[in-house]
This record gives sequence, structure tokens and C-alpha cells, in this order.
Amino acid sequence: MRHIVIPAGRSEVTLKFGERLVKLTNLHKPFWPALGIDKRGLLQYYADVAPWLLPHLSDRAMVMKRYPNGAEGEFFYMKRAPEPRPDWIEICEIAHTDGIVNFPIVQDLPSLLWIINLGCIDLNPWYARCDDTDRPDFLHFDLDPGPGADFPQVSEVALRVRDMAAALGMPSYPKTTGSKGIHVYIPIVRGPLQKEVWTFAKAIAIELESRNPKLITAEYRKVKRPHGRVLVDYNQNAWGRTLASIYSVRPTPRAAVSAPVTWEEVEKGVAIDDFRVDNIVERLESIGDLWKPVLGRRRFDLTRLFPPLPEKMTKKATGKKRTATNERDR
Repeated sequence: MRHIVIPAGRSEVTLKFGERLVKLTNLHKPFWPALGIDKRGLLQYYADVAPWLLPHLSDRAMVMKRYPNGAEGEFFYMKRAPEPRPDWIEICEIAHTDGIVNFPIVQDLPSLLWIINLGCIDLNPWYARCDDTDRPDFLHFDLDPGPGADFPQVSEVALRVRDMAAALGMPSYPKTTGSKGIHVYIPIVRGPLQKEVWTFAKAIAIELESRNPKLITAEYRKVKRPHGRVLVDYNQNAWGRTLASIYSVRPTPRAAVSAPVTWEEVEKGVAIDDFRVDNIVERLESIGDLWKPVLGRRRFDLTRLFPPLPEKMTKKATGKKRTATNERDR
């Protein structure tokens, strides 16, 4: 059931949310010409999925990845919230080497539509919330098929990650990336620094590789990765990195969506293109948000397994000047 309908047949429209006005522009611009999806269609998708999406974005800085000419065009990253902007867009201030960066925050439907209207197709939120941007509340593994590997192998690796997490007592939740692979997220008790979470994820990835050398690689350098392996990418846990959020549309030919799936579905076999702009809302209305528990209280305390890093290793992590890198196009 749609909460808002963006009028068709118009190139511009201004929506009113109480005292807030959101101007949507270039609504006729093709974003997926072969699919007949224009900018209005993308905005309507996000308006429809907002009730399930917004809880996963709130209170987090958003890195903007803008596609001014649609999914087939060039894109660019943008950290700083553009000016002028509505005064109701909330800001997350994060110190970088080039000074304080004012990231926008998507807190509600008006701010979500404002971000998408800038030409953002997928959404790339920070792992930590804005009240402490160096202490994430989950860790994750980005499972990426290298040359010679396929998606069934990615699914097999996801199940190996699940089994190792379960052996350690950690809950885990998978989602398709919407591009090539699978993300596995583990909700954690907030406390360890991002550097500590990265270190733990690296240890798990290396252990997975040692147990499954013909299937898995943890080698981050492309030139050294063995052929036909799935990368268990722990480096995406580094400070300032981002991944496409849950329910993000991806700039793929079928307009696939990064969708949560059950472990039973992974076992039976899923495909990236099973979840698209044209069917994900119906799935949500039927089964709800499979990732709602990721936001809940069942979180794993990493310090039970992995002691804090020595102070000298965390000084950089707690410093005021940092350099954030952008999300790799998974």
C-alpha cells in the first residue's frame, strides 16, 4: 500500500510534508531506459519502501553516490551535503584530513526523497551512528566472486560464514548485494572501535580461507588473488568505508535491489535478479523486514572473543583527522 504517490506526467513536482517542502525535478529523465524506469519511478520505489528502509538509515552519515544521467551514466561520490539545502536536513559532522565534513542524514521520508532527487541510486550509510562515528554496531563480510567464480560459490561461502559465526555464538543475517555477491552482517554491542572490528573481521576471513583454500580467498590485492575464488572482504570494515544499504537499488541492467534473504533461501539457491525494483515491495508486504532483528537487542559482544587492541594501535582511530574511502562498487 503506497503512503505517497508521485504524480505522473510532470517533469517537476513539489511535495508537502507538514511545513516541509521537497521539490522533485527532472522526473522524466530515463534512469533505466531499457526497463522504462525514469527518475520518477526510482523516487516512487524509495517512497514505497521507506517504512522498511528508514530504520536502517537513521542517525547515520550518508555518502552520496550520484548518477546524474541514470544507471548507465557516469557517477561521482559526494560527502558534503550540498548548499543551499533545506534547513531541516540533519547533518553529521565528521572530522577528515581536509577538515570537518557535513554529511547529510536520512531520518525520514522527506530527507530520503531529497537525497534520491540528487541522482543517488543506491544509498551508502556509515556503519557507526553519528553520536560516535568510530564505534559501529555491526560488522560484516562482503562476499565477492573473483574471476572464474560464480554466484552459487558465493552462496556456499555465505553458508561457511554463517556456520563459523554460529560456532562462535554470533547471529548473522544475509542479503544479496544487488550487484554480484552477498553481504553477511553480524549485529554487535557497540563499544569496540572500528579498527578493532576490522581486526576481528580480518582474523575470521583468514581463518575461513585456511579452512577452505580452494573456495575462499582473503587476499585483498587483486593481482595476488587465486583464480576461481570468492573474496571474503574484511577490508570493507575499515573506517570510512561504506556498502550499499539494505533495500538499495543498484545500477544494474535489471535494477536489482540489495535484499535480505533467509538462510533457508540461500541454501535452496537465490539469484541477484530475483529481487528488483518491480517486486521487492510486494515481498516486503508479504513477509516484512527480515532484517528487523539487525536493529534489535540481540547483539554479540566482540570483547568476549577478541580483547581490545593495545592503546598505541587505537590512537589513530580516535584521532580527529581521518580519511574516509568510498564504497567499492559491489
